[in-house]
Amino acid sequence: MVTMDMESDAHVALRAASAGAAVVREMYGASLARYEKGGGDFATAADIAAEEAVLDVLRAARPDDAVTGEESGATGAAGAGRRWLVDPLCGTLNYAVGNMLVAVNVALRDASSGIVAAASADPFSGEVFWTDGAGAWARGADGRDERLIPSAESRLVDLNLDPPFPHGAEFRAAELLVAPEFSGGGAGAGFRPRVVSSTVAVAWVAAGRRAAYITDGGPGLRLDSVHFAAGIALCEAAGCVVTGVDGLPVDRGAGGLVVAADRETHGALLGLVQRQR
Repeated sequence: MVTMDMESDAHVALRAASAGAAVVREMYGASLARYEKGGGDFATAADIAAEEAVLDVLRAARPDDAVTGEESGATGAAGAGRRWLVDPLCGTLNYAVGNMLVAVNVALRDASSGIVAAASADPFSGEVFWTDGAGAWARGADGRDERLIPSAESRLVDLNLDPPFPHGAEFRAAELLVAPEFSGGGAGAGFRPRVVSSTVAVAWVAAGRRAAYITDGGPGLRLDSVHFAAGIALCEAAGCVVTGVDGLPVDRGAGGLVVAADRETHGALLGLVQRQR
C-alpha cells in the first residue's frame, strides 16, 4: 500500500485522471447542462464535475502545488515551481453527442524540469496512459501496466481540424486531407487520415495505435496547455519524435504539434507540413 507521504507524482496523476474518468463515465448519456464559453465552445456539467473530482485528488495529495484547470482557471502563485494542468474532458462535443472518444488529462509541470508526470485516461476503455517522465505505460482496467511502444505500422495519422488556426494561410491541418502526397504518391504515400477530435489520439501515438498526430496551435504548447501537456509527455517518454510544425521543440518556435512514432514518419509528415508554409 502506497502512503500519501511516499506516493509519487506519477501515481498522483494516475489517480487524479482515473477519478475524473469515473465521473465522465458515470454521467455519460445523461441530459447535461451546457455552459457556453463563446466561439462555439462549451462545457457540460460532466466537464465541471470531472474537474472537481480531479482537483479533490490533487488538493489532498499535493496541497501546496498550484493548479490550472480548464474550467476553474488558475489557483496558486502565478510563478509557482510546480503546477498541475488539468483538462477534465477533452472531446466535449464528442461526449455531448454520445461519441465515446474523449480523454481526461492531468500533467505536472515543474518550472525547472518541464513535465515530470502525466496521465491521460480513457473513461470508456478503462485505460490510463501514464508517465513518470522516464518511461510510459498503459494501465488496463485490470490494474496491470504495459509499456507503451510506438509504431507507425498502421499508417493512421490523426489530424486536429478544430480552430483557431494561428498560422492562417501558411498551414492548416485540413489541407493535408486533400494533398495528393499525403495519401497518394510522394514522400507521404500511404498515410491514412483520421479525425478523432480528442487528445486521446496523442496517447494512441505513444501506444502504437496511431502513426502520428498533427495539430495547428500557438507557441508555448507544451509549457501551459491543459489539453496537450499530458499527451506530449507520454509521447516523449515512449520515444516518439515530437516537434512543432516548424520542426523546432514544441515550447519554442511557431507552435503547433507534429508527433510521430518514428523519425521516418515524422520527417515525411514534417516535409508535407512545411511544403504548405
